[in-house]
Amino acid sequence: MESVLEPVDYLNPDVPARLPWHEVPVIRASADTLRGYGCLVDDAEKHEIEIVQWPAQGWRPVDTDTGDEGGVVGGVFHTEWVGDVLKAHNDAVQGEYVLGWRCNPGDVNAGKEQDVADRVLLWHLNYHPDGGQLFFPQQKQPFVVPLALPGDDLTLERIVAFWCDGSQGLYINPGIWHDGVFPVMRKQSFLDRQGRVHARVSCNIAAEFGVFLHVSLSESLESQEG
Repeated sequence: MESVLEPVDYLNPDVPARLPWHEVPVIRASADTLRGYGCLVDDAEKHEIEIVQWPAQGWRPVDTDTGDEGGVVGGVFHTEWVGDVLKAHNDAVQGEYVLGWRCNPGDVNAGKEQDVADRVLLWHLNYHPDGGQLFFPQQKQPFVVPLALPGDDLTLERIVAFWCDGSQGLYINPGIWHDGVFPVMRKQSFLDRQGRVHARVSCNIAAEFGVFLHVSLSESLESQEG
């Protein structure tokens, strides 16, 4: 009998209290550095969100006017540091998440408040095989997004993070590994546009690789070109 996958519990990540940290390179987002991953966006409403047609199950093709008719859904993606924990809520798909922590989760201080975050430790990445996704900042503040090129055989070396200055949005191509958007300030919100019919393929980084991904949010790294 095939095992049944349980839904990922994003509010209670199944991770150890402490793990080693894997440093993720931080790259300034530009048309050149984002090639293959996506692009920067000036107008959130006009940018097309690619919807990928459902694949054929056998040798008979999917009819050309079907399998990509779900359209696009939009909403606000809210991010906020609550003590040492980075939390998010996605109005577009009614999702709630613990994206990561400022320190090992066994050492978090829920009452500690800071205006500026210097890093985030990640436990998870995912991709959407059926559509792209756009994050457009509602406050003109910098933000950071981790990405990796397509392929289920994910490796730590393939993961990079893009530092965006907040003057433009970030569009992610279908199939690109990513997590949420990480604010440099205590909280930030983003217009989120993505496919209404929404598949997600996940990787628990902590479980598969025995590390947390360490992503610096420091502005001092924003000039790296990778």
